[in-house]
Amino acid sequence: MEIEIKRLVPGLAEDYIRFFDATPHDDGVDEHKCYCICWTSTDHEKEKPDFSTAGKRRAMAAEYVKSGALQGYLAYADGRPIGWCNANTKADCSSCESWLRFMGDLPEDEPGLKIKSIFCFVIAPEWQRKGIAARLLERVCGDAEAEGFDFVEAYPKRSFSSPAQSFHGPAAMFEKAGFTVFDERNGDGIIMRKPVGRFINP
Repeated sequence: MEIEIKRLVPGLAEDYIRFFDATPHDDGVDEHKCYCICWTSTDHEKEKPDFSTAGKRRAMAAEYVKSGALQGYLAYADGRPIGWCNANTKADCSSCESWLRFMGDLPEDEPGLKIKSIFCFVIAPEWQRKGIAARLLERVCGDAEAEGFDFVEAYPKRSFSSPAQSFHGPAAMFEKAGFTVFDERNGDGIIMRKPVGRFINP
């Protein structure tokens, strides 16, 4: 079966929403469906959006996709979305909800670096462990290089417990794709980077 990777654009908003509607994530409870709205290039501290219900998160996701604030890639099989990777410019996401809550321990970057951050993977259960996340990662890195980024950065945990708990992706997948540990985070987390621009051959 042919797998196609598509960049998320406004015209794919309905596909994106339907994917999260149908795909169990977190603990599978509908009211906990995230729609990945907390990793975006929006200032959640200033805007203080209401994420209190699945319906509100769903509507906000559609708005964010159409505005370009929510960026990433959808994986398709036979025209049906089966996987998602949230990837956005790091500097644009430092005021989003999840960054403010979980990423305060990251070191400051060297001025002038252009970094693409990978925040989340969601793969439909029947397609897990079939290389879909790796295909999405490959596309992120290829596009980042073409678009003039210096690094692609990821934030996995050293130990992978489950797709829901380790939504940043497994460290082993990033290592296989050429990422190396850049820094340690609090607890089990690490920062991994792959050079895709001027730092490929320093």
